[in-house]
Amino acid sequence: MGVPNASEDLSSEMEVDAFRQLFPLRFFERHLAESIRPDGAVASANGSALVKIGSTTMLTAIKMEVMTPSFESPDEGCLAIDFHMPPICSPIVRPGRPAEASPVVSKQLSDTISSSRMIDLKELSLVSGKAAWMAYLDVYCLDADGALFDTALLSAVAALSHLQFPAVAMNDDGKIVLVSDEDGQKRAQEPVNKEKRKLTLKSIPFSLTCILHKNYILADPTAEEESIMETHVTIVLDTSGQLISLYKPGGPVLAYTSAIQDCVAITRQRVKELKSFLDNENSAMEV
Repeated sequence: MGVPNASEDLSSEMEVDAFRQLFPLRFFERHLAESIRPDGAVASANGSALVKIGSTTMLTAIKMEVMTPSFESPDEGCLAIDFHMPPICSPIVRPGRPAEASPVVSKQLSDTISSSRMIDLKELSLVSGKAAWMAYLDVYCLDADGALFDTALLSAVAALSHLQFPAVAMNDDGKIVLVSDEDGQKRAQEPVNKEKRKLTLKSIPFSLTCILHKNYILADPTAEEESIMETHVTIVLDTSGQLISLYKPGGPVLAYTSAIQDCVAITRQRVKELKSFLDNENSAMEV
C-alpha cells in the first residue's frame, strides 16, 4: 500500500507548510485566536486542522490515496495514523532520536478512533474488491507543553470533520482517476463518486487529562505540572456520553473513586463545549 513513501512525502510537505508558514507570530495571532481552525491549514492535504490547547499546538493533515482492499475486507478502506514530534516542538526532543511519547500517542490515537467507531471503514470503499481509499492521518506536534494526547485527538477529529473525498471515476483501463484531472475526465467512463463529499462521523471522541494531587484536580496540565505530579488520568468520552477509555499511566495503583467520577464529570462538560465549537466552525466553513 506504499505506507513509507506516502509518509515521507507528507512529512516533506508538512515541513514546508508547517515549519515555514505556521510558526511566524503573525500567523499564530491571526489563525489561533479561536484555538482550533479546521479550515484547510495545509493546502495540499484533503483534510487538515490546526489546534491549540494552552501552549500545546498540533497540526493534522490527511492525504487520500487509492489502494486495493484486502481479501479479508473487500468492502473497506484503511486509516493509518501516525504522531510526530520533531525537535522543534520541545527542547527535550533531540535530533535523530525519536521522542518516547510518539509511539505511545500514536497507539492511543489509533485505539481511541477505532474503539469509538467514529468512522465506518466501509465508507472508504470505492469499488468492492478492487479499489478503496487509504487515508494517511499524520499529526505533527508544533509545540509540546502538556496534554499531548488531548490536543492530538482534537486535531485529528477536526481534520476528519474537514476531510473531503476527491471526486473519482474509473477509466477505460479499469483504473480510478481523479475527476478534477483533465486527462481523467476525458478517459473516465464509469463514475465512482461524481462530487467531492465529506466523511460521515458518528460518535466523536474527545478527551481530557487531569492531574490528581491530594484533594485537587488539575485539568489541562502543562508539561511542568505533568513532570512533578505523578497521578495522571485521561478520560475519553464520545458525544453520546459513553466512556471510551480511561488511561492512567502512573501514580498510585488506586485512585479515589470520587476523584475519578469528578474527572468524568469535568470531561462531560468539556465534550459539550468542544462539540459545540467544532459544529460552529464546520458550519462557518460551509457558509
